Amino acid sequence: MGSVKEEVVEQSKALYETVLETIQDGIQFIRETWPLLLLLLTLVAVALWFAKPAPPKSVLMGTGSKGGSYEFITAEYVKFFAKNGVKLELTETPGAEENIARLANPKDPLQAAFVQGGLVTSENSKDLLSLGSIGFEPVWFFYRNDKFNLKGLQTKEFLDQPMAIGEIGSGTHRQALHILELNGYPMSSNFKALPSDEGVQAFIKGEVSSIFIVDGIESANVRLLLKQPNISIANFDRAAAYTRLMPYFHQIVIPQGAISLEQNFPENDTKMIAPTTHLLIDKNMHPAIQLLFLQAAEKINGGRSFFSEYGQFPAFMESTVPESPVAKHFYDKGTPFLMNYLPFWLAEFIDRIFILLLPLFAFAYPLLKTMPVYRLSRAHSRINEVYGSLKFFEEDLVSNYDTNQTENYIKKINQLDQRAKSLRVPKALGGEYYSLRTNIDFVRNMITRLNSGKQDL
Repeated sequence: MGSVKEEVVEQSKALYETVLETIQDGIQFIRETWPLLLLLLTLVAVALWFAKPAPPKSVLMGTGSKGGSYEFITAEYVKFFAKNGVKLELTETPGAEENIARLANPKDPLQAAFVQGGLVTSENSKDLLSLGSIGFEPVWFFYRNDKFNLKGLQTKEFLDQPMAIGEIGSGTHRQALHILELNGYPMSSNFKALPSDEGVQAFIKGEVSSIFIVDGIESANVRLLLKQPNISIANFDRAAAYTRLMPYFHQIVIPQGAISLEQNFPENDTKMIAPTTHLLIDKNMHPAIQLLFLQAAEKINGGRSFFSEYGQFPAFMESTVPESPVAKHFYDKGTPFLMNYLPFWLAEFIDRIFILLLPLFAFAYPLLKTMPVYRLSRAHSRINEVYGSLKFFEEDLVSNYDTNQTENYIKKINQLDQRAKSLRVPKALGGEYYSLRTNIDFVRNMITRLNSGKQDL
């Protein structure tokens, strides 16, 4: 029983001494290499400073007016974001003007919105970036056949009856005014500034005879109008002229019977003009969220549609708003490699950690390799300092020994011995350390010999 107890005590002492020696070695290591450690910590701090922060878990996006195509499209974006672990929150807005103003306001939480081309200027978009266009947004002009004499119908006749031109601040309202002003038509009391959904209901009830609506064919408002009997879609026979006078317009065509072969609607190829739908963002949006929007646009808007060819969108088609660097890289190089094979959150994490680890591998690894050499050099230097003092002391003894100074000589050699004992050197320099101690003993013995020789004389 006693032997077991003694063994436990011995083992405990050994463990204690090992831990103590490890701590002492660590403290000594820090003392010896602190300049390099400080440089390493500085590099890590700089890397952390420049490393990208994690993307937010939620993003706020404007949906536009009720019943519009933006409602349909953003709902698909919500599903895409949810699959990638990010919550896309939607907020209904009256239209383009508010979307632009809110995106440009750094205090507003809105970070993304769809906006029609032609509504953004260099003045109102200073703090915005574009992720490109996601599709065409046709200018529809519907009119009721029962309100007009269709034979020889003149454009001016539409001005004599109530016309819905969209809510003030909406894209429809702005585009309608552009078109009317370009044709030289002044403002009229017949122009009704109604929200699109209210304008559609007024049109169906006959309260307005015609309606402007700028929206995608998938919007609930447009689809409802296309189902109405005895309505016509205006043919922009001068569509090419509009694209020259207002370059943000593109000419598109609804082929004869493309909406309904059964009813042969429309009866003829119908020329239309259409701006593109821009995906605008706050310039401070996290790059990873920008990339997620671009991937969503490619998946949701990149296929063949009624007015676009496969792969035509998303694309950067206008230059009013600066292109996001993330979008430029996406259009030039495609989706980053990791995003093709890993979940969004994991690929993004690896991308961020890579930015942090790169400088560490580039600078810290050689720095860490330098530390042992640096430590050996410092220890060797301290040994040489004692050696130097010992050498001068020995030369002084040989040349100027004075028996009256024996006590001082012994005191000095003891001080040198104490300096040597206090040195903590790596094991690699153990030979030099013990050689130093031996030489100190040699000089101590030389003092004894010299003192004896002088006394004999």
